[in-house]
Amino acid sequence: MYFCIVKQFENIFRTIFLAIYAICATSQLSQAQTHEQMDSIEIGLITCSPHEEVYSLYGHTAIRCHNLATGEDSIYNYGIFDFKKPYFIWRFVFGLTDYELGRSPAGPFFHYYHEWGSQVTEDVLNINAKEKENLLNALRNNYLPQNRIYRYNYFYDNCATRPRDIIESNIEGSVVYEQRTGESPSFRDMIRKKTAGHPWATFGNDILLGVKADLTTTQREQEFLPDILQNDIVRAAIQRDGITTPLVKERRIIVPSGQQTPIDDFPVTPQQCGVIILAISLCIFVIEHFTRRTFWWFDFAIMAFTGLAGILLFLMIFSQHPTTSINLQILVLNPLALVFIPSVIRKKKTRWFAISAICICLFFIGGIIQDYAEGINLLALCLLLRFLRHINDK
Repeated sequence: MYFCIVKQFENIFRTIFLAIYAICATSQLSQAQTHEQMDSIEIGLITCSPHEEVYSLYGHTAIRCHNLATGEDSIYNYGIFDFKKPYFIWRFVFGLTDYELGRSPAGPFFHYYHEWGSQVTEDVLNINAKEKENLLNALRNNYLPQNRIYRYNYFYDNCATRPRDIIESNIEGSVVYEQRTGESPSFRDMIRKKTAGHPWATFGNDILLGVKADLTTTQREQEFLPDILQNDIVRAAIQRDGITTPLVKERRIIVPSGQQTPIDDFPVTPQQCGVIILAISLCIFVIEHFTRRTFWWFDFAIMAFTGLAGILLFLMIFSQHPTTSINLQILVLNPLALVFIPSVIRKKKTRWFAISAICICLFFIGGIIQDYAEGINLLALCLLLRFLRHINDK
């Protein structure tokens, strides 16, 4: 009986051992097949240079997943939005825009930028099979209908920062960036470089951006721009268990830079508009002085213009964009002007011009900490002229 019991235990242990061995062998075979499949896949960071459309002036970033064995070639793009959605512009201004992750074949994506004359560059990531699998699974999960939509923020959560973050979070190690020294521009400085040659796009940005946009930025904050992220990625490294390897193994020009067709901008720049308004104000001031008359209609026009524009700046205080909450340009484009318009229409003496003069003085002092939109200083001088005209009103 003893030997029979021992024999039964031997059979049981043999069966368990064989089962475990079979499971391990199957797992190893599956892992080997997975590694082999991943070896045929390349994942790269795609950077598209700007073209002449205003929305493209900052460039674009995406992720390319290219299976060399099957030919499947997909672009994961975090910059998908729909202009046709209700109140899109207002939602964008107030930081309530929802973007989403899109997936498309690489061919049409590259063709689009070829048509615009934009260069498309791919930085192929130097990651292992497991990291490729993790990244692909994360992208596929992110592309599910319930996950693909996200709340867009131009400086902190956009089509460049999302690819960077998902790449970093799926690497079995840490990404170390080469530190750049002596480079700490503000958000305003960086986007002005991108909108150079488009004065009204620059003006629109500068009007909406406040004091916080003039603070210096960190290297990571600067990576909201695709070309800066590209330059940092190519110099970055991966540290795994004390071993350091480059994050990028190869750079390729997928679409060479072509000829771009300039898009006509408004023929008069914001600065020129400011000069025209100031010249009109000076002429009216001189005429009023010598004729001893007051052109109340001009007061009404300039107060209505600055007051209505000031409503937008006032509303931006409640925007979810963190760089718009404190904007000293509201001292010039002041919504309070609308409150005093009835008195101006009735040609009655009003305290608005004295209040406006105080605001303008504060505005010029505030120029120490905030860089203003082009032409706003000239508009401020126009308002000071109106104060001088009414200073002796009885």
